[in-house]
Amino acid sequence: MKVGMFSVHRFDQDAFEPISKDFKLDIDYYEARLSIETVKLAQDYEVICCFVNDDLNESVVEELAQGNVKLIALRCAGYNNVDVEKTKTLGMSVVRVPKYSPYSVAEHAVGLTLCLSRKLHRAYNRVREHNFSLDGLVGNELHNKTVGVVGTGKIGRAFTKIMSGFGCKVVAFDKKRNQEIQDLYGLKYVELNELLKTSDIISLHLPLNSSTHYIIGPNEFKDMKKNSIIVNTGRGGLINSCALLNALESGEIGAAGLDVYEDEASYFFEDLSDSIIHDACLSRLLTFPNVIMTSHQAFLTHEALGNIARTTLESINDYKLGNKLKNLV
Repeated sequence: MKVGMFSVHRFDQDAFEPISKDFKLDIDYYEARLSIETVKLAQDYEVICCFVNDDLNESVVEELAQGNVKLIALRCAGYNNVDVEKTKTLGMSVVRVPKYSPYSVAEHAVGLTLCLSRKLHRAYNRVREHNFSLDGLVGNELHNKTVGVVGTGKIGRAFTKIMSGFGCKVVAFDKKRNQEIQDLYGLKYVELNELLKTSDIISLHLPLNSSTHYIIGPNEFKDMKKNSIIVNTGRGGLINSCALLNALESGEIGAAGLDVYEDEASYFFEDLSDSIIHDACLSRLLTFPNVIMTSHQAFLTHEALGNIARTTLESINDYKLGNKLKNLV
């Protein structure tokens, strides 16, 4: 069976190629991001494989259906970029990777937290320029700090485990409360406004949907501690970026660690070092000394890439064999 894979980087191909041979799948790799402009590339495939910034809106899904695509295999956990209802209407199936490596994302969130707490990014840049001064680099310990975890699914749970190991007090907000992690790590569930008011560090681990879009906006920033750190390794649309910019400029919060951005599709995963970024909010955030931004990198470990490839290819193989699809959206 031939499969068309979009938004491919070298690390994707390196992970998928050896495993695809086990399933006798023939994959065509496209660097292009799937969109209405590139959807014609998919017309010869019954199965396509997509990533987080591929645009599978209603128009694209209709074009895919006309091209006889039957299965959309997402090599990610989230599916906010897919018009799922339209795929169902057109008789298409969508599968995802619900669990690839929670620790990859959780550890990245911890890394952002540590860098901001101890100003490691600023120290690194200074020393490379032979500036060994310590002025302006006074940081804060994590021990005894209150950490607010927004979303206690697999990644939020892993983050909770790590932060509790630092000796942090962990509070959480989630509509679905998990008794096991309360018992294991002493986590306490609270309402979101209480979490924002009491936390020194806030880390977002939610999927993006209509109820979580802009869950952090102007009013939420006003509730936060003046020196608090907010970390987002979930989805960019969880935070109102303009409100974040204003909160940082006004000193309402202390710092931000971002692995995602709400309009990242036009920028992330590309080398734009010789280009002008026309997103004024993004450009401004990148100038702040108390902001660390990575380009949706939290998943990027050898362990996660291997798990993503195997789970995705197993789903495609199940479709090929007519088996029940275990990871159906």
